[in-house]
Amino acid sequence: MERIRQLGTGIGWRPEIEDAVERMAGSAGGVDWVEVVAENVCPGHIPESLLRLRERGVTVVPHGVSLGLGGADRPDEERLRNLAERAEALGAPLVTEHIAFVRAGGALTASPRLEAGHLLPVPRTRDALDVLCENVRIAQDTLPVPLALENIAALINWPGEEMTEGQFLYDLVDRTGVRLLIDVANLHTNHVNRGEDPAKALDELPVEAIAYVHVAGGFERDGVWHDSHAHPVPQQVLDVLAELASRVSPPGVLLERDENFPEPAELERELDAIRGVLKTAGTQGGAPASDEPATTPASAPAASAESAAGSAPAAEPVTSAEEVPGGEGKPVARQRLGLAQAALLSALVAGTPVPEGFDRVRLGVQSRALAAKRADVVGKVAPELPVILGTSYRSAFVAYAQGHPMTDGYRRDALSFAEHLLLADRVEDAGTRRALREWWLERSGPAPLSRRPTARLARATRRVLLRR
Repeated sequence: MERIRQLGTGIGWRPEIEDAVERMAGSAGGVDWVEVVAENVCPGHIPESLLRLRERGVTVVPHGVSLGLGGADRPDEERLRNLAERAEALGAPLVTEHIAFVRAGGALTASPRLEAGHLLPVPRTRDALDVLCENVRIAQDTLPVPLALENIAALINWPGEEMTEGQFLYDLVDRTGVRLLIDVANLHTNHVNRGEDPAKALDELPVEAIAYVHVAGGFERDGVWHDSHAHPVPQQVLDVLAELASRVSPPGVLLERDENFPEPAELERELDAIRGVLKTAGTQGGAPASDEPATTPASAPAASAESAAGSAPAAEPVTSAEEVPGGEGKPVARQRLGLAQAALLSALVAGTPVPEGFDRVRLGVQSRALAAKRADVVGKVAPELPVILGTSYRSAFVAYAQGHPMTDGYRRDALSFAEHLLLADRVEDAGTRRALREWWLERSGPAPLSRRPTARLARATRRVLLRR
């Protein structure tokens, strides 16, 4: 296995701060490397800023957000190919994704296909671990570089979980050799929202497998921590970073900021604070980083999934009567997981009954957070909508989202939202309605506009439907 690359201190590259990132890159006490959201990069049209960074020898790591390796279905082949293409186009030493599910339903459960629009936690059960391990192996076989997976922030607990986060991640690494991207802000989020002790989670982690670390800001409201990536890094998160650095010197640490970007000087101060924590931990005896991630960590947590079942840890999942010949995995486990995830996601985005065992209040918080996240992303994908609708955009979209789950991506979501407002007579101002109708008509037809009779008829029909 290849050695873990020593990355240093990095920052999440975003177009809004590209100039600041370029100024900091390579400078003393600046930025050693950057991470970019994989889905925001097209291999044939890489932003000029990233190309300049690459020419200066700055490492660029693609960070995926839509693969959904924790979902019940096998990984989508096209999404895997896209991630592989971005890794090759950027000359990346590794790619990263999340331990999460982002969609559910479909053929596996004979139910409507639903998109979460955000990362949702997988249950820490043997079924979920079996499915995740197989999905990770499929991804590893496709990707041209090593894969590292990130622990996510969660607002909700699954009932009937069989492992702690540390045990779950330990067994995942043990069985697949995958590397870990540890987000210390997410460990703090789970401490506030789920009562999980970050120090205990770090004690159980296979720290030898850490590829790098995320640090980010957030805020607490009504006893719930929101991992916003839009606020300064708080001391509590830096304290978790210090806990981690007291155990191992991480190969890389990266500052994430997605919105509400501060002045470059403030970003530099946050990077300095991160370096200060790492330096202090190093002088107090933090363990050096391992050259290679261990596929079998030196010491197992006290109660791993297998030891809880009374058997020794194995390099591969134990074959059972549910496993089909030919290495196709455990279809019954996939179906059980799929049904559970579909029921949860439907409750969150489609208003169906809350599955048994979940906290109804906390699910309500998660549902509103998903709707707000959709509103934010649709506003970026279709920036004309907030301009046309003004201050009413956000409340109108959140109200729409609560009864209209996303099924086909954000661009289709934007069109469906506009269509809903027009057909349901939700826009009172005539000028606003006219602008919204023109926007929808321009984007809902074929591009370029077809002159075929059927296409002209379809456009005429749309105009009749929306002329109210």
